[in-house]
Amino acid sequence: MSNVLQNLSSDLAGTVKAVEASTVRVDARRRLPATGVVWSADGVIVTSHHVVERENDISVGLPDGSTVAARLVGRDPTTDLAVLRAEASGLTPASWAALDAGQLQVGHLVLALGRPGQSVQATLGIVSALSQNWRSPGGSQVDYYLQTDVVMYPGFSGGPLASAAGQVIGINTSALVRGVSLTLPNTTLAKVVEMLLAHGQIKRGYLGVSTQLVRLPATLAEQLGQETGLLVASVEPDSPADKGGLLLGDTIVAVAESVVRQYDDLLAALSGERVGQAVAIKIIRSGQVQDIAVIVGERSGGSTAGEGDEASHSHAHGPWRRHRRGR
Repeated sequence: MSNVLQNLSSDLAGTVKAVEASTVRVDARRRLPATGVVWSADGVIVTSHHVVERENDISVGLPDGSTVAARLVGRDPTTDLAVLRAEASGLTPASWAALDAGQLQVGHLVLALGRPGQSVQATLGIVSALSQNWRSPGGSQVDYYLQTDVVMYPGFSGGPLASAAGQVIGINTSALVRGVSLTLPNTTLAKVVEMLLAHGQIKRGYLGVSTQLVRLPATLAEQLGQETGLLVASVEPDSPADKGGLLLGDTIVAVAESVVRQYDDLLAALSGERVGQAVAIKIIRSGQVQDIAVIVGERSGGSTAGEGDEASHSHAHGPWRRHRRGR
């Protein structure tokens, strides 16, 4: 038994050693520094949005003990992710795990690392909840809801969550859901980071409507195979919806062949990839099912969900608080 524990202890220490080389300190707020992870050898660092409280005078502490200047490339408040570019080269990128089905399960051991000071710190826990297709409070689609019971010590946000095999599963955050340690998985990270590197912000589509969840009449529900849709309560003048012919009183039941039963379905259909594209919107108007074409617009300034396309108060996702506190 002692050999088993000793081997486990040695393996965990080896995992920390392997991930440590890609774990950096991020100094971008007034209080305690936070943590970041090396995305690429040329100085791209991914960290948490909420720990980057200033956009100038940012520094990054490297594993070799040196400190270099960095600048903000872009941020996505809805996933609590930010991308920095440090004035450094030859860094060691993290070894990112492939989150294939079955490779990560509830109960698996995981290690959270942080570098709020010169030295790396680590804490051990397990995956406590795991499910696919989660929408963040800010309205972004996240590929996995990944919750752990690791203790998020001060300065750990933005740091890596590592598997027992020494691969990085994702980035830890304590700011998306109050009191819960979540990890943004690699599949979501890749999408956000690449878009921020390309555009400096996340493209998000919008129609320019306010909607309310309604139950469809029985005959239409049977015809369409769904019980609910979104009633258009208002249309913003000169918006994509207005230009495309959406009217007050229409009920949206599908966008680009994706069924719209609730507000989250509409958000998911208005992905950044569809900005500038004409999409078919299936509506119910005067009791008849119709299709109209609308060119999807882009939310100005990378607005979060709840700005431009809104649900009724009972179904809305409020805008993200830019400086929401977390570790």
